[in-house]
Amino acid sequence: MLGTYDIVIVGGGPAGLAAAIYGRRAEKSVLVLEKNGFGGQIAWSPMVDNFPGIPSVSGAELADRMFSQALDMGAEAELAEVTRLRREGAGYAVVTPDGDYAAKAVILATGAQHRRLGVAREEELAGNGVCYCAVCDGAFYAGRPVAVAGGGDSAVQDALLLSNSCSQVYIIHRRGEFRAEEANVEALRERENVAMLMSARVTALLGDGELTGVRVESEDGSAREIEVDALFVAVGSEPDSAPFADLAATDAAGWFTAGESCEAGKPGLFVAGDCRAKSVRQLTTAVGDGAAAAVAACRYVDALR
Repeated sequence: MLGTYDIVIVGGGPAGLAAAIYGRRAEKSVLVLEKNGFGGQIAWSPMVDNFPGIPSVSGAELADRMFSQALDMGAEAELAEVTRLRREGAGYAVVTPDGDYAAKAVILATGAQHRRLGVAREEELAGNGVCYCAVCDGAFYAGRPVAVAGGGDSAVQDALLLSNSCSQVYIIHRRGEFRAEEANVEALRERENVAMLMSARVTALLGDGELTGVRVESEDGSAREIEVDALFVAVGSEPDSAPFADLAATDAAGWFTAGESCEAGKPGLFVAGDCRAKSVRQLTTAVGDGAAAAVAACRYVDALR
């Protein structure tokens, strides 16, 4: 074993970091394992203005504050991909390519990943004009035409961000109305370089090796081709739960089905954040899940003594 801990948290986003903070407040030994970058998807948000008590902060700064707070309180953190869990006695072996960690309790805060559009050649053109993060890649297309596929808050926020630097932004949504917050939709309508293509969907990606445009089909069956240098896909997320589905129950879509208690149905196993089946996935609900899961995990560890 690489180490033994009271609580091992799989995932270093807001839910995982909140859980680490609460675990350390209860004086438990805590390890956070994250396969990509600490802070989760919020780290890519240009501005967060809906977190109580902090009127305006960049996602990167907020993520850094949360991570630093967890470390300052004594939590440990490692960049490692957890490939599976194995039940051992009253606890778990947390398996990574570099070795196993022993945990009395485990909190799965694995979050979600960007959902693919499902159009032919999407994987082929990923990174060559097909993008999934406007914050990460938007600057590469300054002064150039781009499109955004989606109609939720992420898509509308991406379109707003891109409209600040791109010559033209097309936002393509398969429904007749956006699902995003009305304030963001109104802000988007005020941008002169934004065109809204409603009740429409992307049916083909154009270009040989590099994206040069998209084919868009309307609900009435008409189609048009739009010349763009990039397509930003913002059509929701899917849970990163598959490696743990043998221990933690999931619904048909793969979301962990733990309730508000965050208990996953197995002794000492808890889930938190966007990976959990729920109606609202926001920064504040992820942090709330992390707190609830950590409190429950601490109670479980105490009961083992």
